[in-house]
Formats: sequence, structure tokens, C-alpha cells
Amino acid sequence: MNQDNQFMLTPFNLPNGVELKNRLVMAPMTNFSSNPDGTVSDAEVSYYARRASGVSMVITACTYVTPNGKGFHGEFAGDKDEMIPSLTRLAKAIKEKGAKAILQIFHGGRMCPPELVPNGEIVSASDVPAERGGKSTEDPDVKPRALTEHEVEEIIKAFGETTRRAIEAGYDGVEIHGANGYLIQQFFSPHSNRREDRFGGSLEKRMTFPLAIVEEVQRVVKEHATPEFIVGYRFSPEEPETPGITMGDTLKLVDTLAEKGLDYLHVSLADFFSTARRGVEDTNKTRIAYLLETINNRVPLIGVGSIYTAEDARKAFKTGVPLLAIGRGLIIEPDWVQKVAEDKENEIVTKIDKTKQKELVIPDPLWNAIIHTPGWFPGV
Repeated sequence: MNQDNQFMLTPFNLPNGVELKNRLVMAPMTNFSSNPDGTVSDAEVSYYARRASGVSMVITACTYVTPNGKGFHGEFAGDKDEMIPSLTRLAKAIKEKGAKAILQIFHGGRMCPPELVPNGEIVSASDVPAERGGKSTEDPDVKPRALTEHEVEEIIKAFGETTRRAIEAGYDGVEIHGANGYLIQQFFSPHSNRREDRFGGSLEKRMTFPLAIVEEVQRVVKEHATPEFIVGYRFSPEEPETPGITMGDTLKLVDTLAEKGLDYLHVSLADFFSTARRGVEDTNKTRIAYLLETINNRVPLIGVGSIYTAEDARKAFKTGVPLLAIGRGLIIEPDWVQKVAEDKENEIVTKIDKTKQKELVIPDPLWNAIIHTPGWFPGV
């Protein structure tokens, strides 16, 4: 075997003592394929099971913690106890293949389609429409409503309740989804958070909501799970909006999160090697380099972003990240990890084969999204 590949296949211990069998993780990706009632579909279970054998952890697509947090058509639910059997099916399918099952928990905030939430009312930190994505971007009549302090507290508790359901459903952990412009990020962002109460204002006050969710999730884990239960946090490094989150803002958030006893942090990047845009001195330096420097080995960082070949992964690991998530690469090539392990990296498929939906075990809604979104996947 290529000696440089050996590293990515070595076990890794998380801060809570859990051993991951290797350093490769399936990234969380929306698949639009759950049943209309919020339960996991058979096609979805098969899709995850097909990809769970090689990686050490599978982080699921996001599951919403309250009815007004549903961000996608075909998103599965974690907002009530009746969903525990559905959640259990997915955890079991992933774990049976030898991977840790991590449930990503989320609220879509102002990015929720109005037709998916009660009374069509979308909510956020403040009543500021999104500038990109989401209905409020294109329709001036659709504006998010600012959550009351009481409602904010209820959503914090809901993240804890969904964590309890994940524990009861047999998951190995949860990932708090603080990235990609959804509600947790909306509270951290000066674009979407114009509040003047304890949840808004200064950078420190805009951290109040994300940190309260971390604390509530950890409180529930302490009460209901064993110490081996994994808690991770995902974040996006920057926003293009003005005002918006800068790399400097994120480094302050990450510096704080690194002290919170989490098991990992997970950056959301389209390109692993992308450089910082603003809020830092050197915009030629990669975001990953800045993050690793700030974290300074206090908590493991999962890197991600357009990793398709073993060479891409080798280059990424050389930066010093301990763990790497693969997203589209695993949809295109479900046997990615096995091929590296078997010295067949030259057989890794790196472009979607439009004739192989069935062999790739990709549910129809996800397949249709891939085929009709040019540029999203290589080969389309």
C-alpha cells in the first residue's frame, strides 16, 4: 500500500475516548428522500447502508428539532418522540456496517420553505430576509419573523430533546449544525442578527445562542447517555454578505468552542484548500491553516471540501487535519475507502456515471437533484 495512504486508515481516538477505526468520515448531505410524514424512507436507509462500510463515522443529513425548523422537502424529523422508531432504523443500518452513526440536528430558520412550516411562518434571529437562497431572497412578501426570547429558549430545549431521542434511538452521537446559513449561524451572523437583547449585539452576545445549544446538548448527554456519546459542532467560516461573518469572527467562535469539551469541530467548505477572504491579515492563507492554528490541538477538526481522489485526501491530511469528511466523493464512489485500503486507488470513480443510479443506490429525489444541477457533481 502507498505509505501515505496508511495514515488515513489508522485509528483515531476522540477526546471522550471513543476509537474511530480510521480518519475518514461520511459528510452530512441533504438527500431530499425521506417520507412526507418525516420518517426515514427505505431508499434512504439503503443509501446510507451502502456507504457505511468503509468510513469510521457517518454523519446523517440534518434532522429538524421543531416543526418550524424543517428546511427541506424530504427531510427526516427528530422533533417528537413518535419519530424515535424511524430514527432507530437509520442508526441501526449505519452501525450494522461498522460505522459510528452521528445524527445531525438542525433548525433551518429563515431558510425554511414556508410551505413546510406551520402557518407558512418562517422565523429567524431578526426579521431580515436572506440575500441568497431561501424564499425570503426572491419574494418581498416573505419575511422572517424575529423569535421572542421565550421562543429562543424553547428552541434551545428542542435541540436537547432531539439529542435525547438520538440517544434512545441508538446513535453514537449528534452533530450540532451551526453552518450553511441556518438558524444557529443566523444568530451568530451580524447580517441576520440585529437583536438588542441578550442574544444579539456584540460578537460575544451573538455567540450566546450557539453556546447555549452546546451546553443544553451536553447537559442532556450527561443525563441520558454514557461518556462515549459523541458531540460535534459544524460551522461555516465566512459569509459573503455585508455585514456578515468574517474569518476573524469565526476564529473567535472556534477559539471559544475549543474550550467547551466537544468531541470534534467540523468546518463546512466547498473547497478544502480555499483561502480566507476577510477579517484576517493574510488572505493567501487557507482557512484550514487558520483554524488549526487557532484550535492548537484542543479539539479535533474535521476538514472537508471536494475530496475525490486518494491524492486529494493525502494533500489534505498533510495540512495537519486529523479527520477528513468526504461528501460527493462517496455518493459517486461508495467503495472509496475500501479501494484505498485494497491498493486500488486508481479504480476510484471520480465522476457521476449517469447510467448507474441503481448500482450506486441513490434515491430518486437525490438522483434528480444531482442530474438537474449542472456543476454540482463532476460529470454532470
